[in-house]
Amino acid sequence: MGTLYVVGTPIGNLEDITLRALRVLRECAIIAAEDTRRTRILLEHYGIHTPMISYFEHNEPVRIPQILEALTRGDVALVSEAGMPGLSDPGFALIRAALDRGFPVVPVPGPSAPVTALVASGLPADRFVFLGFLPRKPGERRRLLAGVATLPWTLVAFEAPHRLRESLRDILEVLGDRPMAAARELTKLHEEIRRGTVREILEHFTRVEPRGEFTLVIAGAPEEVPQWEEEEVRSRLQELLAAGMPPAQAARELARASGWPRPVIYRMALDLRGESHRSDL
Repeated sequence: MGTLYVVGTPIGNLEDITLRALRVLRECAIIAAEDTRRTRILLEHYGIHTPMISYFEHNEPVRIPQILEALTRGDVALVSEAGMPGLSDPGFALIRAALDRGFPVVPVPGPSAPVTALVASGLPADRFVFLGFLPRKPGERRRLLAGVATLPWTLVAFEAPHRLRESLRDILEVLGDRPMAAARELTKLHEEIRRGTVREILEHFTRVEPRGEFTLVIAGAPEEVPQWEEEEVRSRLQELLAAGMPPAQAARELARASGWPRPVIYRMALDLRGESHRSDL
């Protein structure tokens, strides 16, 4: 019984491939490639002569049985057009079919456009939601965006250059003018990562023709801190001061929890202690 290796390949720069991936591509019986022309460039660059078959969205019904049959005789490497197979490409269907038939599925990690753009965006990367390609139809796209509008996590999505402006307009309308980054041609000669607000990115690409595939990284919904009533702020502040906490520290802590401005709470603390107002927080 063979193993289906899910192999990450470069998203641009051919040097971004692991030694393990190169070994697997050399040793497996066949390579199932989403784009055989692009994969051939990679194989020729590294002197790899493993046979290839095409496997893409429109030949899945024919190819999946053939690849499963090949797995009964030896190992198969699955590669996408670029990056990790299974992310917004037909690799998922083959992986699921192989698992259902009891074949081992082994990942060989490699480059990933969503993660590459995310870590370079300057936006929080501890929690994020990957949306894949944004829907082509405006109504479906706006519904998808509305469904994630209240999520506090960073959003990551793919978009084609000819739909970028329209999608940015929908993002601005549905999500608001949040911080974001638009990454194009990642790891390639003309790599560009443009950071700003949604409106700023839209204004730029209104003036400049979008080129290359885009990965969009959008800030999550801003946290809304419910503001306390003054009586609650004053009561809690008295407790902290009575416990010996300095006014400046009490103001910092209560500002985070209450939604009140720190200078206002600090002045309130000084009043409670009978001290004169100070501006040095």
